[in-house]
Amino acid sequence: MIRLRVLDILDEQKHTKYWLYKQMDMSYQNLSKLLNNETSSIRFENLEKLVRILNCPISDLFEIIDESSQR
Repeated sequence: MIRLRVLDILDEQKHTKYWLYKQMDMSYQNLSKLLNNETSSIRFENLEKLVRILNCPISDLFEIIDESSQR
C-alpha cells in the first residue's frame, strides 16, 4: 500500500494543515481526505502544488507500507 507522507512533512517543516489548506486552493474536506489517505486518486496538478509548496521532491511525498506487517 502507498501512503502519502504530507502530514509527516508538515510536521518536519513546522507547518499546519490549515497553512497547507490556504496554500493549496482546494476545499478543506478534499484536502483532509488527501492528507488522511482516504482517497483513491490524486490529480497531477495537486501533486505538483504539494511539491512546490512543501519544497520537496515528489518521491518524498510517498511511502510504501507493508500491509502484512499491519495485521
